[in-house]
Amino acid sequence: MGRDGTLRLWLRLPMWGLHALAVVAVTICFVGGAWQLGTYDQRQENERADRQEVPTVPIDEVWSPDQPFLDTMNHRPVTVTGTFGPAQEQHWVSGRTQGGLDGYWLLTPLELADDPGTAILVVRGFSPELGELPTPPASEQTFRVVLEPGEPVDPADVSASAEAEVMASIRVPALVNELPYALFPGFGISTSTDVAGGLALAEVPEPEVSWTVGLRNLAYSLQWWVFGLFALFMWWRMGLELVSSERARRAAPDPDRSERVDSLTP
Repeated sequence: MGRDGTLRLWLRLPMWGLHALAVVAVTICFVGGAWQLGTYDQRQENERADRQEVPTVPIDEVWSPDQPFLDTMNHRPVTVTGTFGPAQEQHWVSGRTQGGLDGYWLLTPLELADDPGTAILVVRGFSPELGELPTPPASEQTFRVVLEPGEPVDPADVSASAEAEVMASIRVPALVNELPYALFPGFGISTSTDVAGGLALAEVPEPEVSWTVGLRNLAYSLQWWVFGLFALFMWWRMGLELVSSERARRAAPDPDRSERVDSLTP
């Protein structure tokens, strides 16, 4: 029996109930999986929003230079008060992208007013091209920053010292040896135009959220889709069995027809 014959066997009226059951089962599994995946995405967004919407407090309430950078500090908004170091203590940080443009961050140490000798590195702004280092404000400043962890050494940063004006990454340990301050083991991205020195504000990266947040919902979505594949497999197996049975029935001799032929034979 050719392809057309096989297709007719699959589309026989008695098979429609099996097809309908398969469509319903696969649809339910697909919708269930999509719903659980949407719930997982929402959990991720809620976690990201929670990190962005934490209250802004003075830095000394959440962090001190002798403390390591904890996950709870990542992307935490804080206020800082202090005086920027001189222009020669600044660095351009390469490899930054903003608004579709490749460029540089301007990194300046800020000596804290209530802890002289202690400083936090602050990204004051973004520039699409290198230029003369903008002079930092001379007076004491109070403004908001978003905390970020120090960056690993970039293979492109071939300079052995932070004395170079351009760095490929914010390497706090290297700067500790070059700057006359006790540095926080991380940095802050300024959200204040008052200290940007005419530069565009640097875009604050989206807070990183572990993929395990909402992991149960992700697992449920995968389970639903596995159930859907199993339903398709069962439909295929049951359909093959029914088609094979029908093909065998049609191929078998009809005993009633044989009896009728025999009765007509003289």
